[in-house]
Amino acid sequence: MKHFISAESVTCGHPDKICDQISDAILDACLAEDPESRVACECMTTTGTIIVSGEITTNAWVNFQDIARKVVSDIGYTSLEAGFSADDVSVQILINSQSPDIAQWVDTGWAGDQGIMFGYATNENEAYMPTPIFLAHKLARRLEEVRKNGILPYLQPDGKTQVSCEYEDGKLLRVATVVISNQHKADVDMWELRAWVEKEVIRHELWDLIDDKTVFHINPTGKFVIGWPKWDAGLTGRKIIIDTYGWIGRHGGGAFSGKDPSKVDRSAAYMARYLAKNIVAAELGDTCEIQLAYAIGVVEPVSIYVDITWGIAQEEKIIECIRSHFDLSQRWIINFLDLKKPIFQKTATYWHFGRDDVSWEELKSVELFKSLK
Repeated sequence: MKHFISAESVTCGHPDKICDQISDAILDACLAEDPESRVACECMTTTGTIIVSGEITTNAWVNFQDIARKVVSDIGYTSLEAGFSADDVSVQILINSQSPDIAQWVDTGWAGDQGIMFGYATNENEAYMPTPIFLAHKLARRLEEVRKNGILPYLQPDGKTQVSCEYEDGKLLRVATVVISNQHKADVDMWELRAWVEKEVIRHELWDLIDDKTVFHINPTGKFVIGWPKWDAGLTGRKIIIDTYGWIGRHGGGAFSGKDPSKVDRSAAYMARYLAKNIVAAELGDTCEIQLAYAIGVVEPVSIYVDITWGIAQEEKIIECIRSHFDLSQRWIINFLDLKKPIFQKTATYWHFGRDDVSWEELKSVELFKSLK
């Protein structure tokens, strides 16, 4: 039976992703000087304004305004031609310290909040990611590459991608539809833009999955000159599905960016991904979804749930193996994944999962799970 699955991504210049990057850049700056920093940093952006707020307790000296402006500049918003400029934007800082009622639990290594986190993996590609979101991320990242390296210099930072994949009996067949909308300079011929985006972005990344029936929608509404920081507000943590698995699997509702690893919203979601990926890499199933649930002031997760498809090992045995070999307390996860380092800003765009430069994507437990065959 044939069916279609779609997923979207956004470029680094999307207003929500501007906020994610600023929040994680501030987190990294705190961790670089003080690995014990407690950070819950939220950001909002709108016309000519960035607001940085939240709770931060740290011994690090951090210039929040300089960090925010540098992120905006690095993205490419350096001229009002794009509707938003690092040199002219107003940066407002509204920061408090972490509540001592929460800190008393985190300091002892217990979970600092309740929450439900999910991890997912599939064997349908080398990244162990659902293909639609994996491809949407690749297109979004390629839009940034061709803009910054001068291949398509008339592109501006704001953009979105969407990929619809056709499956039959659970197996990927082809890419059926690609949607790309990217901000551009005012003096661009739209037909030329569409032709070059098709060649240098879509076909460059998806050449082996598209055919003569694949439909391309490139800037389908026409011109897109004024970017969204001028016309639409951005918020930290508003792209939680893009940040995870793109509508495949479940989501507990917690965002990642701006949160130090003592927040189980982030660290436990990374750990759940690690477990799911290693289970699939061990060939215990075609897909695996892990659920971890925590309660404030309780050390270990209150529940662990495993769901595998086309598996050769019972979920109960996998859960028993996880409980026997992985502590899964907040403090243990931080140590196991080595999360007190300034590594998080790079995850704020394109993918937290499916990349090859973070600890939660390592395959260190494959042999352990293979023993369950």
